[in-house]
Parts: sequence; C-alpha cells; structure tokens
Amino acid sequence: METNKQIGYIGTYTKSESEGIYTFSLNTETGEMTDIKLAAALDNPTYLSISSDNQFLYSVIKEGDAGGVASFRLLDEKLEIINKQMTEGAPPCYVSIDSEMSTIFSANYHKGTVESFLIDKKNKSILPAKSIIKLQSQGDGQHPHTHYAAPTPDEKYIIAVDLGIDQIIIFELNEGTLKEKNSFPVNPGSGPRHLVFHPNGKYVYVMTEFSSEVIVFTYEPDTASLTHLQNIPTIPEDFQENNQGSAIHISSDGRYVYAGNRGHNSIAVFGVMPESGKLKFIEHTSTEGDWPRDFALDPTEKFVVASNQNSNNLALFSRDQITGKLTLLHSDISVPEPVCVKFLKTN
Repeated sequence: METNKQIGYIGTYTKSESEGIYTFSLNTETGEMTDIKLAAALDNPTYLSISSDNQFLYSVIKEGDAGGVASFRLLDEKLEIINKQMTEGAPPCYVSIDSEMSTIFSANYHKGTVESFLIDKKNKSILPAKSIIKLQSQGDGQHPHTHYAAPTPDEKYIIAVDLGIDQIIIFELNEGTLKEKNSFPVNPGSGPRHLVFHPNGKYVYVMTEFSSEVIVFTYEPDTASLTHLQNIPTIPEDFQENNQGSAIHISSDGRYVYAGNRGHNSIAVFGVMPESGKLKFIEHTSTEGDWPRDFALDPTEKFVVASNQNSNNLALFSRDQITGKLTLLHSDISVPEPVCVKFLKTN
C-alpha cells in the first residue's frame, strides 16, 4: 500500500439504493477520497470489523427473515466471502473481533442478545454460535436492546452496552463461552449505545442515545468493575429538537474524545483531562449531512470521515492533532445509506 494511501470500507443499509459494502481510498497528502466502489453485494451490512492483520473483514448480514455474521477474505481491496452464520430473526447491529482473530462477538438490538462465535483456525470460517446470551427485561417494562459488544483492552472480558435496560454488562470469556460477571446501571432513560476505552485502559467513555451525553467511568480490570466519574452533554443546552446520540471514538494518544449526534448532526469534540480522565467540551462540528450514524479517524489520525445515513454522503475533515479540532474538507462524497467506516490498519 502506498504510504499516503489509506483504504477504507463502508457498511451500509440496503433499504434503498445501496448494494452492500463499499470501499474507497483516502489520499493523506491531498485530502481526497476516491475510488468509491462496491466491494461485496449483500443485504444490510451495517457494521463491519477488520482483523488485526488486515486479511479478513467481518460484517453483520441479513438474508430474508434471517440475520447473522459473515466473514470475508480481503483480496486487493475486494472481498471474497468465506462463510456466514445465520439464525432466524433480525440481524445483529454490531460486530467485533479479538486481536488473536479467534472469536467474533455480536450485539443484537432487536433480540437483546450478546453472541460469540469461534473462528476456525485453518480456513478462518465462522463456526456456529458458542454463546447466545439473552439479557433480561426489567420489572419496570424495560426490554433489552443491545447495541455494542467487544473485548476489554486486556481481552479477559467482553463488555456490552444495552440501551433498552440502561445497563453496561461485563462477561467473563472462556474459550469463546460467555458468562455474565457484572452489570452496571446508568440513569433510567439515558439509553447507553456505544463505548470506548481510553488507551491507558483506566477510563471508559459511554455514549448515550436518548440523553445525548457521554458517561465517564473508571475501569478496574482486576475486578471488571466500573466507577462513575462524570456525565457531560453532547449537544447545546438550548437545542430542543430531536437528537439521538450515535458513535464515540478516542484518539490513540488519549487526548480527545469525539461523539456523534444524529439530529443536531454534529460531532462533539472533548478534551481529556489527563489527571482525572474527565472530559471538557471543546466544540461542535457540523457533519454537513443528515443523521451521522458513525465516523472514523483514519490511521494517521489527521482525518475524520463521518457517515451521514439519511443524506447519503460522507464528510471528510482534517483533524488538528494538537487542538483536536476538525475542519471540513469535503461534504459531497456520495455513498448510499452509509452507516460505519472502517480503515485498514497501518503499522
């Protein structure tokens, strides 16, 4: 790969014009996104995960009345299907993989489940589900809607976020089998959706969908426990229209946290206070489109790509690595129904 060329993949909904997973190139010298093209045709590959060696891509998938996860081999920016594991009912909304490329994890919003799948060491196919954990409804009429499941930094545990029962749940992981260890409630009605760990592993930042805020916790890996530190809003106090929080990401130096707002159509930029892990608000940046479902920092972290689902466009920003602030470069990058963007990793 050229040193100034970053390759990315776009997960989409296929309710209208999209045909599946798309790929693109980002030139980090010119700040141009080009070569947008279909990489694999499939239904509703809304969320993607790429293996640590850049050899494989994993996607959620829908086929008729069934949903599941699919594995692909990456071949010259094209995707070759390896296999898929399907079950009846709605597909998952999130997929992740451990660094050893041994286990896949998915979160299913409609079923309220967290699932684990082992990967065959020889042919890299996905084996049938090892665990399917159905989260429990609460007595006050709350029903589970799981939106995120991924390994903790030390990969001893799987941490899941459920916006229906307002909980963060941590599972023990034993050869692909999940067993609930701890759960942590957040304010009722806040709707925790996604989270990200600080690179030092000591802090966790949780994005909420309904209350539009970031919840900050400390994380204790020995006991797999969370301690609340802070709640900070992601939208202006005077914004009264509908907003639903979306994605959250952190720079690799741990200095800046970015949170997406659907409705306000912005990315909120926060600075991380190194002595406490708490956040301080810096600015809002418009995503120049409607309903930014997710966004991504490129591997150089000099750029951010936001995916505006309802306006069928990506927006490309340059990122000041000193201040954390974003500057719009292009907003007319046409992609149908984009949901998430994932880049190939670089050394």
